Amino acid sequence: MKVIRQVHEENYSIYNGDCMEVLPTLDDNSIDLIVNSPPFAGLYNYSSSNKDFSNCDSKEQFLEQYEYLVKECARVTKPGRINAIHVMEIINQKGSNWDFPHEVVKIHEKYGFEYKNRITIWKEPLKVRMRTMVMSLMHKFIVEDSTNCFTASPDYVLIFKKKGDNQVPVIHPFGLKNYAGAVPILPNILTAFNNANNTTFNEAQLWQHLNNEYYDSKEPNNKLSHYIWQRYASSTWDDIRIDEVLKYKNTKDEDDEKHVHPLQLDVIDRIVELYSNPNEVVLTPFMGVGSEVFSPVSNGRKAIGIELKESYFKQSILNIKGAANRFKKEEQNKLF
Repeated sequence: MKVIRQVHEENYSIYNGDCMEVLPTLDDNSIDLIVNSPPFAGLYNYSSSNKDFSNCDSKEQFLEQYEYLVKECARVTKPGRINAIHVMEIINQKGSNWDFPHEVVKIHEKYGFEYKNRITIWKEPLKVRMRTMVMSLMHKFIVEDSTNCFTASPDYVLIFKKKGDNQVPVIHPFGLKNYAGAVPILPNILTAFNNANNTTFNEAQLWQHLNNEYYDSKEPNNKLSHYIWQRYASSTWDDIRIDEVLKYKNTKDEDDEKHVHPLQLDVIDRIVELYSNPNEVVLTPFMGVGSEVFSPVSNGRKAIGIELKESYFKQSILNIKGAANRFKKEEQNKLF
C-alpha cells in the first residue's frame, strides 16, 4: 500500500493515498457506516492525478472504476448497515442530463445492497446559477424562449442497506436532541402547538421551550424528538445550510486545482446521527478537507478517512483537530 502520509488518533485514522489501495487493508465487516460524496464522473475535476476518479476519460470508464470501489465498500460494511452516497444528476457538454444517481443505485444493488430511499437536498436556484453558470437558469430565456429554461438540479443522498441482519441496533434511547439545519419548527407545527397549549410562541420561542423542557428528558417519545424526526423524515431536506462547511479556501494548488466544495455538515450530521451509534466506526473513501471525519468525531463516533489529494489532506488535519470541541451545551440550545 502506497500511502504518502497517515495520522492516527484515538478517535480517527486518516490516510493521504488512493482509496483503492487503502480499502483492501481494512477487515471484512468492520465498518458501521459509510458516508461519501464520490467524484461526479467528470462534472468536476479535483486534481491532475491519474488515480483521481474525476479524471476518467469517459463515464463508462468512471463507472468501471466506481464499481471496484463499491465492491470494497460492500466487503467492509457490516451486514444490515448503511452506505449513504451524496450524488447529483450530471449535465453533459450538450446540455442533456445523465442520471448518475441511477447508475449508483444499479452498482450498489449488484454488490449486495438494498436501495432504501433518496433524500432530495434543495438548493437555491440563483446560487446554483452563480456557482455553475448553467445557461438554463438564466432569466433572459423566460423572455426569449422558455423551452430553454429548466429547474436547478438538487443534490441527493442515496441510502443503501447491506443485506443481512444488523447485529447491533442503532438506538436513540432518549430520542433525537440536536437539530442539524436552519428551521427546526415548521409553521403548521407552530400553529398546532399554540392552539393546543393556548400559547403565542414564535418559532424561536417554541424551539427554546422544547429544548428547556425535553433536552435532558429520559422519555424516548418526547416532543422535541418527534419534531426533529418530522423534519428529518421528509424526503426533501429544504433547510440545509449551504455555507455550513469546513474551511477549504487554503487548499488550492496552483497547478491543478479546479474544484473545492465540501459537503455541508448538516447533511453529514443527520446521516451520522440517524445511522450509527456512539463509538462506532464511520468510513469515507473521499475525505476531501475532512468533513466526513470531522462530523462523526464531533458526534462521538470514530472515523476513517482516505484522501488522494495532498493539499486537501493537509487541510483536513487542521479541520479535524477541532472536532472534539465542536459542540458545547450552550451552543446546542442556541436559537436558530
